[in-house]
Amino acid sequence: MLKRRLYRGRDLARAHDIAELRAMAARRVPNFCVEYLEGGADDELALARNRAAFDAIDLLPRTLVDVSRRDLGCTLFGSPVALPALIAPTGFNGLLAHEGDRLLAEAARDAGIPFCQSMVSTIALEDIAATGVRHWMQIYPFKDRANLAGVVKRAERAGSEAIVLTTDASVFGNRTWDRRNYRAPMKLDARNLLDVALHPRWILDVLVPHGMPRFRNLGDFLPPGMDSARNAAAFLAAQMDLTLTWNDIRWLRDLWPRKLLIKGILLPEDAVRAQEAGADGIVVSNHGGRQLDTCPAPIEMLPAIRAAVGPDMTIIVDSGLRRGSDFVKARALGADAALSGRATLYGLAAGGKPGVARALEIIRSEIERTLGLIGCPAMADVAADCVRLRT
Repeated sequence: MLKRRLYRGRDLARAHDIAELRAMAARRVPNFCVEYLEGGADDELALARNRAAFDAIDLLPRTLVDVSRRDLGCTLFGSPVALPALIAPTGFNGLLAHEGDRLLAEAARDAGIPFCQSMVSTIALEDIAATGVRHWMQIYPFKDRANLAGVVKRAERAGSEAIVLTTDASVFGNRTWDRRNYRAPMKLDARNLLDVALHPRWILDVLVPHGMPRFRNLGDFLPPGMDSARNAAAFLAAQMDLTLTWNDIRWLRDLWPRKLLIKGILLPEDAVRAQEAGADGIVVSNHGGRQLDTCPAPIEMLPAIRAAVGPDMTIIVDSGLRRGSDFVKARALGADAALSGRATLYGLAAGGKPGVARALEIIRSEIERTLGLIGCPAMADVAADCVRLRT
């Protein structure tokens, strides 16, 4: 099979799939941003497996079904969403485009899906919630529980629908090719400084006149003057609480009155424990292959996890989704919805908010086409008999 040529220009309308947005992004932003976005842990076997696992799921088409009208919507926590999708919590988005988190949130709002904001985003959570998007707030288990409680209370006052606790990043994964770009923590080496100078559009968007993005949700955690993306990364790593246990989930459950999700679940027994601890939902995730290498792909573990917790618990899956058909496969195997991380970030890096909107439109059109081709006119009717797992 001939290797196809990817469009790499600037016209977002000519990007016909996420791979082409990825190619456009690689031209627009400096190398260190691309490698931060792309990289996985160690030998990147989990990163590759995440994608391969979706490729190993066959879609089973039924013919002679009226698919002239297709309903892509579903519900999350009893409220409708236009697609079985959310934009995932990712940090340092202000390095891909100015106010990247706001652009992601506005695109999600316009597409009728929720946006899950990272605790290490560079826009205040109150500003994101004020966009009118269905706002979910992701938090890390930092040692300072008083300040962590303060962030949770801020989210409550801002009207956030859900708190998402990430549990698989207390020990940071070894992302070698990302780290190699720096001569010291967050200090680029000479090769990468030269590469930055060769990306004037990015400089004029991100650095000039705004300066290095700052963490707007971590002021109480950081020493004075240490809230820039350049200074704070190493300090934040030291704040992760390695003593986190299921008892802490109960502490958070007592503190937070709305929907609570636990992110980083890969085993059925942990899904059951999350359910018993009072979580309203879980995110089946291996952190995009960026933490533990050679672990299973989330989509591989999804059917067993759904069987373990039953039909009523909300399950969201992430890692490896690049096509609209992947979201259909996730629904078929037991997920209520799936998180889009890298796919929408490629759009952000390629062209700001219009790029994110283009990524979501590509995903939407691919979902709609997939439903038509498998003879299933409603997303709500997608079930296990729509797919086959290769052995």
